[in-house]
Amino acid sequence: MPGMKPGPDSVGIVAISHGCSGVAARACGLVGLEPTRVAEILKDRPSWFRDCRAVEVLNVLPTANGGTIELLYMQLYALTTLAPARDFWLLRYTSVLEDGSLVVCERSLKNIQNGPTMPPVQHFVRAEMLPSGYLIRPCEGGGSIIHIVDHMDLEPWSVPEVLRPLYESSTVLAQKTTMAALRQLRQMAQEVTQSSVNGWGRRPAALRALSQRLSRGFNEAVNGFTDEGWTVMGNDGMDDVTVLVNSSPDKLMGLNLSFANGFPAVSNAVLCAKASMLLQNVPPAILLRFLREHRSEWADNNIDVYSAAAIKVGPCSLPGSRVGTFGSQVILPLAHTIEHEEFMEVIKLEGVGHSPEDAIMPRDMFLLQLCSGMDENAVGTCAELIFAPIDASFADDAPLLPSGFRIIPLDSGKETSSPNRTLDLASALEIGPAGNRATNNYSTNSTCMRSVMTIAFEFAFESHMQEHVATMARQYVRSIISSVQRVALALSPSNISSQAGLRTPLGTPEALTLARWICHSYRCYLGVDLLKSSSEGSESILKNLWHHTDAVMCCSLKALPVFTFANQAGLDMLETTLVALQDITLEKIFDDHGRKALFAEFPQIMQQGFACLQGGICLSSMGRPVSYERAVAWKVLNEEETAHCICFMFINWSFV
Repeated sequence: MPGMKPGPDSVGIVAISHGCSGVAARACGLVGLEPTRVAEILKDRPSWFRDCRAVEVLNVLPTANGGTIELLYMQLYALTTLAPARDFWLLRYTSVLEDGSLVVCERSLKNIQNGPTMPPVQHFVRAEMLPSGYLIRPCEGGGSIIHIVDHMDLEPWSVPEVLRPLYESSTVLAQKTTMAALRQLRQMAQEVTQSSVNGWGRRPAALRALSQRLSRGFNEAVNGFTDEGWTVMGNDGMDDVTVLVNSSPDKLMGLNLSFANGFPAVSNAVLCAKASMLLQNVPPAILLRFLREHRSEWADNNIDVYSAAAIKVGPCSLPGSRVGTFGSQVILPLAHTIEHEEFMEVIKLEGVGHSPEDAIMPRDMFLLQLCSGMDENAVGTCAELIFAPIDASFADDAPLLPSGFRIIPLDSGKETSSPNRTLDLASALEIGPAGNRATNNYSTNSTCMRSVMTIAFEFAFESHMQEHVATMARQYVRSIISSVQRVALALSPSNISSQAGLRTPLGTPEALTLARWICHSYRCYLGVDLLKSSSEGSESILKNLWHHTDAVMCCSLKALPVFTFANQAGLDMLETTLVALQDITLEKIFDDHGRKALFAEFPQIMQQGFACLQGGICLSSMGRPVSYERAVAWKVLNEEETAHCICFMFINWSFV
């Protein structure tokens, strides 16, 4: 592997090279699949490499030793609207060694003397794959050890200078290609051993197929290839937002928009508005988390209603015909990959309708959403939030029109920041710099971070309304850009220390007061201190409670108790966030036996003030079983000595 010299450094288990021609990465891993199955998966690159648009096998030649040589043409999507897509002409050699190992080698086909000339393809830049491939060794007792080498020259000269780090970074290659291959293999190995049904009655393979459809649909929107039927509309005097229209039959049939229930569908064309912007000094994971958890800060519910109605049979008018806001956003987890790099969820927007009568009786609306790149400490990770309206029936073949955000870091510097910085940003933004909130210092890396954000939104519409929908889409994307810039400015580390309008979520007066009530009530009822610290300051109490090793969580005193607060261990145990926590009811986390035991203890908690519960099993929001050694529940009293909530502490918990 001469192309890997000098170096390499590493990203996780993947070694990356610096100073070689092009970009290069390699990895070695163990997967629970047979070598032939591993090779079959890896050769089907579009199934696991989300940036791969297509691989076409043009010719296959057998070799004397039972192997094959294949001529391939491969296309990769462009990551942003600011750069062209890439394509490759490849030779792939597959062979079986004497010890049963499989070798798959790939490299670009060069224009050598008397060799074939591969003509350029419109809208694509011809890139080069240097010697790359896979060595797959069988393990005793089953499974395989796989060695992966990825080495490419992505022709960075063809993109704007600000984007060149994306095409000159071995870290980006490692994250998007090498690690994606390992993740797919492990995910499929897990699916072989576990046939469990996940959220909404979906098996893992079905959910994986849905996530691939979302990702592919978003990539198609960002790229807008003419061979898929996309044509560019003229701009309105400004070129910040690009608008494309697609009325090709193939696109509409893929969306099941041609006919439904025997009646012609309302929509007969699709419009996409897209734009890219440069962000300075804001961590992609933090910004993406805010966009996910505070949708009302940037989304227009009238647009959401229009998007939902346009893919259904029924009346459909331009947004703005019904004014109002949806009541709340409920995040319903569906599934996640093994390493939690990516997860799917259903977003329920409560109180939103899509027909005239809904103005009187609003309905709930659902979005299928894909999130990735939420780990702030991962180096070079691309953060994505992709969503599409779905019907409440949530069929596997439901039409999907993906829209969303992609944020790609341009600097490979490691980001360090508060993992919960965005949780209270919505209220902080409403107050603004003139507010009198307390200022807190963040332990952030003050080095300049640059990233490029790409936004793409798709709308189905009736062709005679094209100009009206195009105007609406341009205005909507521009309003989102404005909202993102405002949030990015607020999230910038330089502003966090200087603006009084921002505060840590755990520094709110409400959180400080609740922490004091929790600890005071625990001492009153159980006669001992909950926290070992001798400090009595509210901030110190809250900080110690937040970092307490046992899972502490509060629930409301309602007929159907819901969680209102949890410390970091509690959020980890429930596999949720402070925002999504409020959508989890107490009874959801217990099985039938646990619910009966809890209900039996409730009178004692209310009369005596506390109860000790035996160890058992409960469930996280992702449906994973969690065991705990024992639990304590106590009544939390406010300043007037009346019951404010019930607090639970799960001791020595762990995932089963």
